Amino acid sequence: MPEDKNDVSDFKVVDRRSFAEDGSRRAPAPEAEKRSEVRQPPATAKPNALPLESRGGVESEPRTEEDYLDEGPANFATLVSYLSTTAMFQLGLLPGPGGERIPADFPNARRTIDLLEVLQQKTQGNLTEDEVRMLQEVLYELRLSFVETSQRQTRKKR
Repeated sequence: MPEDKNDVSDFKVVDRRSFAEDGSRRAPAPEAEKRSEVRQPPATAKPNALPLESRGGVESEPRTEEDYLDEGPANFATLVSYLSTTAMFQLGLLPGPGGERIPADFPNARRTIDLLEVLQQKTQGNLTEDEVRMLQEVLYELRLSFVETSQRQTRKKR
């Protein structure tokens, strides 16, 4: 905490909420519009099987509420991505929000992978070829990661 309350700093607070205090929708700030235009994938882009974080990439800025609203309605790829990212966090393969290492939680990781398997069984025959392939690839990668991580953990305990 600064000793002199009159110190001027470069810290700036910008209210980026979508709604005003009275509940009416705010117009997006021009700065936010530019940012969302940059993040929009081309219409022909194929969704990746795994989320950005699990492919080793890191977003440059924290995401805001507007970023999620700009992505459009949730879909099957979003659900699979959400569950696979959750499983990767539970396996300790992704860092926490502050960059700290998260210990593996194998029972919950197994449960999340099982949920993806249930999703695969219950949607059989109702998915596009791309969705089927994406789900198969995600399940393969998660199962492999689960086995490798649990074996590594077992070796460390010896």
